[in-house]
Formats: sequence, C-alpha cells, structure tokens
Amino acid sequence: MGKVIHTHTYLAGNTLELVHGDLTIQAVDAIVNAANAWLQHGGGLAAAIVARGGQEIQVESDAWVQAHGMVPHTAPAITSGGRLPCKFILHAVGPVWGSGEEDTKLSQAVQGCLTEAERLGCHSLAIPPISTGIFGFPKDRAARIIYTTLDRYFNGCPASCIRLVRLTIIDEPTLVTFARIFLEMYPSG
Repeated sequence: MGKVIHTHTYLAGNTLELVHGDLTIQAVDAIVNAANAWLQHGGGLAAAIVARGGQEIQVESDAWVQAHGMVPHTAPAITSGGRLPCKFILHAVGPVWGSGEEDTKLSQAVQGCLTEAERLGCHSLAIPPISTGIFGFPKDRAARIIYTTLDRYFNGCPASCIRLVRLTIIDEPTLVTFARIFLEMYPSG
C-alpha cells in the first residue's frame, strides 16, 4: 500500500489519506490515471500503469477514444484495472499549466473522478497529484485545489458510497509539498 503520512476524517466518516507509495499497487476499487486527452499511455504514471497492469489497458483506452473521442476535463474515461489490484481505472485529464483556466479544469477533473467513482459504486479510490508532473501545474496550488474539491464533495455528499480516498504520491518533492498543505488545511491531520 505505502506509508500513510496524514489522515483526515470528514464528519460523515469518509476518510482522506495522504500516502507515500506507488499508485499501481493500491488495493482499492478504482485508481485515477493522470492521462492525456487521447489516452496514449506513453510516459509517466500512465506508462507505469500499463507496464504493471497489462497492454489490455491501452487496448481498452484506444477503444474508449474510438467510441467517445477525446477525454474532457470534466469526466474521466473508464477502463478495467487489467492486472492491477483495482476494478477500474478512471483516466482523468488534468490541465497543462499555461493552457488557461487551469484551476477550474483541475477541480473539474477531480470532481469528475469522484462522480464516476460514486456512479460505479466504488468504496475506495486512489488518486495521484493530477497535473503536477509533466503538465507543470504548481504543486502547492494543485494541492489546495485537490483538497478543496475533496472537501466540497464530501461535505456536500455525506452519504457518498466512497468511504476512502487515498491521495497517493511516489516522489518525495511532491509529497513534501502536499504534506505541508495538508497540515495547513487539516491541522489535526
């Protein structure tokens, strides 16, 4: 799973965990892939997901794009988890820094994942720090947006079937930033 760095529990009992670990080994109902709009999983987290989960993930992604076109910021594409220990992969397209309306697009990408996970009946979800890698989104700003979007979702939907969100970060510099912002936003975490 990885090491749980901080935990926050919402009023309805939903839990947010900040985890230092590998997203591809999270035993949850669904994981979120930080994808590009064409679902070409050639680098970064997406490549690691296909390498560990199997080429069928790329095949399913290609079929999704063939059927639906480019993936919007507002709703992720969905594939099976392949050989990963999850049922589903939600392929979210976060914004490239400098593309315009980045804050809104990032919030929409996270919100879309929560909405789809709820629709699929997921009880647990692991997400990465969307857009903070090669898409260049400033880490501290992304952390605030991701946490705020999670807060808004769980405070507005306390009966959510999603009981656990595991924000899973593998690289140390990003983890340090997200941990600092976590403690600013959730001082008892």
